Amino acid sequence: MLYKATYICAGLGTAGLGIGLRLFDSLHWLWQIPLLFAGLWLSLVILALLFLLLWCAPISLEKPVEEDSPADRRLLCLYSDFALSLLRVKRHITGMEKLPQHGRFLLVCNHLSILDPVLLLGCMKTSQLAFISKRENNRLPVVNKLMHKTLCQLINRDNDRDALLTILKCVDILKQDKANIAVFPEGYTSRDGHLQPFRNGVFKIAQRAKVPIVVCALRGTPAVFHNFLRLRRSHVYLDLLAVIPAEELKGQTKEVGDRVHAIMAADLDPQDQR
Repeated sequence: MLYKATYICAGLGTAGLGIGLRLFDSLHWLWQIPLLFAGLWLSLVILALLFLLLWCAPISLEKPVEEDSPADRRLLCLYSDFALSLLRVKRHITGMEKLPQHGRFLLVCNHLSILDPVLLLGCMKTSQLAFISKRENNRLPVVNKLMHKTLCQLINRDNDRDALLTILKCVDILKQDKANIAVFPEGYTSRDGHLQPFRNGVFKIAQRAKVPIVVCALRGTPAVFHNFLRLRRSHVYLDLLAVIPAEELKGQTKEVGDRVHAIMAADLDPQDQR
């Protein structure tokens, strides 16, 4: 929506200035119209980014957040869409009819690129996703503040005790009906594009909170920046593969992890062979 708004405003501004400057009166000046449009559009994009910076400036990472901020979430989803449009990403989504309409859930997905959370937010705007993110992401300007205000939880992958505290916090968020939790159980982005082994501790979240697991699979995000630099459109695919009911999550987390891994692998492996 924001991306389209910049084009519409740039077009209207170009038409207004063109008429005011009498650029349409002579073919001699028509070459300036595309340059005027491009300049106005770029100015609007910069203004949109400046607005985001000003919005996030007063947010303090030191102040605890116990409730999801609707305004910050709307802004996060709006700018996720904006980023995907700027990068010329074409989204192909399947299986969303399986998404639970009532109650909370744990969403799990394979991890290919830093754009994966942006894509999930852009495709699932109404799902109120709070991501489990590596603590290093807390150093990302602007992003860290919006993550903080939308109940995203940082996890220390090198300390089991700290990681358990993050898991328990996520359980509490689900039980208190504050947000849905989203996690990439591989723990890291896959370097070769293939599905990696899972860190099965994250499945304790669904078990303890007694919520279903929504299993998703992503393809195509690693090529986005490469294609953008070459002025090409990128096609990315988000498939909602299955929803595992809470009552089927008993037993060891490894058993749950193996089941989820098999569902993802069955969808991704044939694609890897293309």
